[in-house]
Amino acid sequence: MSHLIILPIVLPAILAPFMLMVVRHHLDLQRIFSVAGTMAFLGIAIALTAQASTGDIHVYELGNWSAPFGIVLVLDRLSGLMVLLTAILALAVLLYSIGTDWDKRGHHFHPLFQFQLMGVAGAFLTGDAFNLFVFFEVLLIASYGLMIHGGGAKRLRAGLQYVVYNLLGSTLFLFALGTIYAVTGTLNMADLAERVAALPADDTALIRVGAILLLLVFSIKAAVLPLHFWLPGSYANAPGPVAALFAIMTKVGAYSILRMYTLVFGPDLALSSSLVGEWLLPAALLTLAVGMIGTLGTRDISRLAAFSAIGSMGTLLVAISMFTPLATGAAIYYIVHSTLATALIFLIADMVVERQGPAITPTVPMAQSGLISVLFFIAAIAMAGMPPLSGFLGKIMVLQAAANTPQQTLIWSVILVFSLVAMVGLARAGTMVFWKTPDGYEPPEPSDDADEPEDAVLSARVSRLPFVAAFGLVAMLVAMTIFAGPALTYAEATAEQLFDSEPYRDAVLRKDAQ
Repeated sequence: MSHLIILPIVLPAILAPFMLMVVRHHLDLQRIFSVAGTMAFLGIAIALTAQASTGDIHVYELGNWSAPFGIVLVLDRLSGLMVLLTAILALAVLLYSIGTDWDKRGHHFHPLFQFQLMGVAGAFLTGDAFNLFVFFEVLLIASYGLMIHGGGAKRLRAGLQYVVYNLLGSTLFLFALGTIYAVTGTLNMADLAERVAALPADDTALIRVGAILLLLVFSIKAAVLPLHFWLPGSYANAPGPVAALFAIMTKVGAYSILRMYTLVFGPDLALSSSLVGEWLLPAALLTLAVGMIGTLGTRDISRLAAFSAIGSMGTLLVAISMFTPLATGAAIYYIVHSTLATALIFLIADMVVERQGPAITPTVPMAQSGLISVLFFIAAIAMAGMPPLSGFLGKIMVLQAAANTPQQTLIWSVILVFSLVAMVGLARAGTMVFWKTPDGYEPPEPSDDADEPEDAVLSARVSRLPFVAAFGLVAMLVAMTIFAGPALTYAEATAEQLFDSEPYRDAVLRKDAQ
C-alpha cells in the first residue's frame, strides 16, 4: 500500500496550519512555502497519474482498516487525472496571485488556498460517499474565506449568497446519504454498488429518491440550470484568481455525477440512462443556452467570464448526461479543456478590471493592452469552441457521441447555435474593451523621458508573473490540441474503466485476496 495516494490531502493539510500559526506575519515566507508546497503537490499528482495510467486500481486504507468498515482512498485513471488538473491550475493561480499582490489584500490567503487544495484532492480521491460530503464542507469553508478575500460590500454579499446555496446543497446531501444508508447500511462506494445491485427490482423506490437527491446536490455544485443562480454573482465578485481557482469547483460536481452514476447507480439499474439522464440532458442544454446568451447580454467583463463558465458546464453536462463510454470519453477530454479555458478567461478579466474597471465599454488604451488582447482572443476561441484549439476538438467529440441518438438533432442544434452566440458575445466584448476608444480621444505624444527609476523597473519585472501564469494556461490548451490523440486515448480508457466497475469494487473490497 503506497502512501503516495494520501499525500495530496496530507501535504496541504499540514502546510496550511503551519503557515497560519508560524509564519502568519511574514508574507514572503508564506509565498515561499505556498509555492514550494504547490509544486510538490504537482509532482505528487504527476506520479499518481503515471501510476493510474496503467489501468490498475490503487487503494489506500487509513489505519489499515479494510473497506467497508474503514476509510479508503482510491486512485484510478479519473481521480488521478483530476488531481493532476487541480495541481496545474493551482500553480498557475498561485503565481498570478503573487504577481498581482492579490494575496496582500486580505488575511490568510495562502492557508485558505492550501485548505482548498486539500478539499478538492480529497473529493477526487475518496472512496466513501460520506467523506465526499466531508471534503465538500472543507471546500465550502475555504472557498468562502477566499471569496471574501479583500473585503467589500459586494464581495461579502456575493459570498453570503454562495454560502446559502451551498449550505442548502449540504443539507440535501445529508438527506440523500441518510436515505441511502437506511436502505443499504453502508456508504462506501464500492460496497454501495454491490448492495444497490442486489436490491430486488420491486424495492428500489427509496434508493431512487436518494439517487435524485444526490443528483440535485451535484447539480448545485456544477451550476446546472435552474440551480445555477449562485454562480454569476459569486464568481463575478470574487477576486479574479479565486474565481479562476473555482473553475475546478464546478468540475467537482461533474466528477461526482460521473463517479456515482457509473459506479453506484450504474447503467444496469437504469438509473443513469433513464431516471437521471432524462432530467439531466434538458437541464444541461438549458444551462448551455443561458450561459452563452449571458455572454451576449452582460456589460461587465467579470460576469462575461462567469456566464462563459456556465455555458461551458452546459456543454460538459450534455456529454455526461448521455451516459455512454463514447460520450464520457468526450466529457473527460472536455473537463480538462473547460477548466483551463475558464481559469484563463477569469485571469484575463481580472487584468482588465485592475487596469480600467469591469465595464465593457470603450476606454482609453490600458497598460499592456496588446498582450492582454492576445490572451483574450485566445481565451475567446477556447471558450467558444472555435478551431484550432482544444475546445473545438472537445465539441466535435461531443457531437460525434450524440450521433445516431434520439436527441441528436436537438443536441447538435443547441451546441452549434449557441457556440455562434458565444462567438458574437465574446467578439463584442473584445472589440469594446480593446479596439474602441471614447469619442474625441487622441493618443498621447511619445515621451523622451530619462531612464525609469529602479522601483519602476522592479515593478515591471514583478508584473510579468501574471502573464507567465496566463501564458502557461495557454500553453496547456495548445498542448491539449497538439497531443489530442494521446489525450483522447487516455480519456477513452478512463471512460471504459468507469463503465467496467467490477475491478474497482474488487480492489476496494479485497475480493482478489479472499
